[in-house]
Amino acid sequence: MDRRFFIKTASLSALASTIHLPACILDTGIPIIDTHQHLWDLDLIPLSWVSPPLDRSFITEDYLEAVKGQNVTKSIYMEVGAPAEYRDKETEWALELCKNPDNPTVGAVIAADPTAREFQSYMGKMAGNPYLKGIRYSFRTSEELLLPQVIGSIRFLGKIGLSFDLNLKPELLNIGGQLLDACPETRFVLNHCGNADPVAFLAEHDAVPRDSHHDADQWYRNIELLAQRDNVICKISGLVDNVPDYPLNASNLAPIINHCFEAFGSDRLLFAGDWPVCLRNMPLALWIETLKQVVASRSLVDQRKLFHDNAYSFYGLTD
Repeated sequence: MDRRFFIKTASLSALASTIHLPACILDTGIPIIDTHQHLWDLDLIPLSWVSPPLDRSFITEDYLEAVKGQNVTKSIYMEVGAPAEYRDKETEWALELCKNPDNPTVGAVIAADPTAREFQSYMGKMAGNPYLKGIRYSFRTSEELLLPQVIGSIRFLGKIGLSFDLNLKPELLNIGGQLLDACPETRFVLNHCGNADPVAFLAEHDAVPRDSHHDADQWYRNIELLAQRDNVICKISGLVDNVPDYPLNASNLAPIINHCFEAFGSDRLLFAGDWPVCLRNMPLALWIETLKQVVASRSLVDQRKLFHDNAYSFYGLTD
């Protein structure tokens, strides 16, 4: 761990004070379910995309250290972009993690390719596994989103009670709505607030670290249109990952988070940590506390829905 990163993670209380987090916000007493927890062991599954500070293994012990004191009671494993030839091994590893009662990981969203002809037979073999909650696949083009094979595959997920995580660029959100319409019986999870880029929402007086990845107004409109479908729920996550070393705070992120609240409503939002990818900008504990600051003015009922209740219901969890 380099010195800069150590200093950044060494003291949550010091970091919290720099963004003026009121003491009452730091502990609401609400239990947290983290719906987007990455774990990986590079000795088992090599990952070509990792780079500092992510170029090492991140296992359960590391996660427990990252959430210490944050009242995270359960987590959902999220696939890690493993090479296709390692997907079966990753799935087996993740589902085994869920069986350990000492592990906060209680469910898994795995990688599978809905464009593949064997998709239904592959997923059908795992149907009924209580720890398997859904799959994720990142579409590369708008054409791929609406392939008949894709629509058939995702409709099948609905039939066997599994959800589909949508990881879309903002410009594909409107096409994503057509996929939701074609698969009305399948539950969708929009990842990372539709991959909103915080740079697009910075105030005029803020220093701009780079050009934004999309137009803010386009994102606002596309989120509103997507949220009109009642078979999609939105993860509040992934906002800090692509702006490394920039001092993001509650003020920077509030426009995105508040718009998701208004578009989806408090019943269709999930807290997600996106650890350890969030370490590109901030520790997981600081992301949790920053989000608490953004939603502090909302009712405790709505805060509890975001951090716990919606996930508990959506993933069919038990105590």
